[in-house]
Amino acid sequence: MAGSSSEPESYAVLAFREDQRWQVEVLPEALSDDLEGLIAAVRQQPGETGSFALVDVADEFFVVVRIQMGQVRLLLSDVTASVAWDLAAQVVEFLDLDVPSDGELEDVWPVGDLGIFSDMGLDEMEMGAILSDVDAYADEMLSALTRRLGFADEYERVVDTLVG
Repeated sequence: MAGSSSEPESYAVLAFREDQRWQVEVLPEALSDDLEGLIAAVRQQPGETGSFALVDVADEFFVVVRIQMGQVRLLLSDVTASVAWDLAAQVVEFLDLDVPSDGELEDVWPVGDLGIFSDMGLDEMEMGAILSDVDAYADEMLSALTRRLGFADEYERVVDTLVG
C-alpha cells in the first residue's frame, strides 16, 4: 500500500454466475500478486460458465484469470507491466512468453487469451477495443468489461467498498 491511505493499491474480485445471477466477491488482498493463489481461488468456485478473477494492479494494468472446463485462461492487459510488477511477470511466465526488452517498453499491448469471454458475447475484437484505449486506466477498462458482460452494478458495488 502506498503512503497512509487505506485504499488498496491492488485488488482482486471473483465473479461467477449462480442460479442465473451474477455473484461478485472480494478476494484476499494477498492474492492480488499471487497467480497460483488466484488460480486456486477461482477453481474453488466453478459457477455456471466458469468463474474468473479480475485483478486491478494500481490502476496500471489488469489480469483476468478464468477457469473454464478445467482449463486456465489468462489475459494480461499490458505485457510491459511484467518488467515492474510481480503478478504480470507471473502471468508472462505462465504463458511461456518473454519479458519485453527495454526497446519494447514504449508500446503497450495485451497478452494471453483475448477470446477469454467469447462464449459470453465479448469477442476478441471487442476485447481488443477495450484494451486499445491507451488513455484508460485499468479500473476504467474493467468497468467497460463488466458493463459489456452484464454485471457492472454488482462489480462496482463490491469495488466501491474497497476503494471508496
